[in-house]
Amino acid sequence: MSTANTATGSSLGSWFQGRKYTGAKAVFRREFRSYFASPLGYIFIVIFLVASGYLTLSRDFGRFLELRQADLDAFFTYIPWLFVVLVPAVAMRLWAEERKTGSVELLLTLPVTLEGSYVGKFLAGWCFLGFSLLLTWPVVFQVARLGDPDWGVIFTGYLACLLTSAAFLAIGMLFSALTKNQVVAFILGVTACVIFLLLGLPQSLEAIGNLAGGWVEEVASSVSLVDHFESLTRGLLELPTLLFFLLFTAAWLVGGMLVLRQTKAN
Repeated sequence: MSTANTATGSSLGSWFQGRKYTGAKAVFRREFRSYFASPLGYIFIVIFLVASGYLTLSRDFGRFLELRQADLDAFFTYIPWLFVVLVPAVAMRLWAEERKTGSVELLLTLPVTLEGSYVGKFLAGWCFLGFSLLLTWPVVFQVARLGDPDWGVIFTGYLACLLTSAAFLAIGMLFSALTKNQVVAFILGVTACVIFLLLGLPQSLEAIGNLAGGWVEEVASSVSLVDHFESLTRGLLELPTLLFFLLFTAAWLVGGMLVLRQTKAN
């Protein structure tokens, strides 16, 4: 009994001392710098800014200039659909490349814990996506010129974008850890992200309800990213919404760590 208590105390002590995530900071620095060490990071940023700008300003989509409204609804509406492709593109190389070159085994033998490596890579990718979002400031400036916008709604809208990017990144990282092929990781990541977006569409929910019943429809609606994203873009900063994104992202991160732990065991 005393031995078990000692082991438990040691485990908890290690957790609170941060040993469980040893090396996360070093991995974060290396990965974040790598986005700007090659043209790929800059290409991603350019594609994101051009695509988001086009969807916001185009007469066929956001019609931002024609509506001349002091809000960012035209911008936020299409961000999840951009992220559904672009975020898995960021995530696909994080572990698939390591597994293909065999460096994942070397990485896991260094004085860096698996959790530290995984969290470090995740935070680096998330910060890179956040930096890309930060570069959309001209549209915010334009909204301020048009009138007196609701800055609270703009803040929660950008928060929704950050949380959605974290969720998609966690999904993409799991599939990147699952395969050595970046293309396969990308396709699986996009497919999973699309599913979680489509679950929030009325047509999808109606079809699910007709096929499987009302309770399945309610479950599908509760795990849809669209509903929670739109709640934030309307300015509703609610605890259930924040907890959903936190638990959703954490679940996919834990799943990815379990996949890598299995890889290490083999």
